[in-house]
Amino acid sequence: MEYDDAIHGDCKGQQGFGGRRHAEHGTAGKFNEEMAKAGVIQAGEGLHPSAKGARLKYSGGKSTVSRGPFNFTSDLVCGFWLIQTKSLDEAIDWMKRAPFDGGAEIEIRQVFATEDFGEAVTPELREQEGRLRARTANK
Repeated sequence: MEYDDAIHGDCKGQQGFGGRRHAEHGTAGKFNEEMAKAGVIQAGEGLHPSAKGARLKYSGGKSTVSRGPFNFTSDLVCGFWLIQTKSLDEAIDWMKRAPFDGGAEIEIRQVFATEDFGEAVTPELREQEGRLRARTANK
């Protein structure tokens, strides 16, 4: 099963998660290498500060755009990992080893797979998904 592990927190005082800089310090880099060696990690990145981002809110078929920075720091997503594990418990075990101290929180959510939609996925939709996955894999 595939899980998205969203990292919430103060994002280093709005200076951004600093994924590459943090990895160079060793702790995140070592953790990422452990997950890579185990064949668990699919992707993972730190995100720029919210001052460089935007949020869209939808209501009544219209969208409202708010540009950062955003005040609710505990709600900010600072980075993510996309991991492949056999169960939620295994994903939890991996994320317990993440190199964070106080102030960070990781939300683990299973990613939908085509099979999760059962009979609602018609042969046409399966074909369309296959084309889209092939197209994005080639980039």
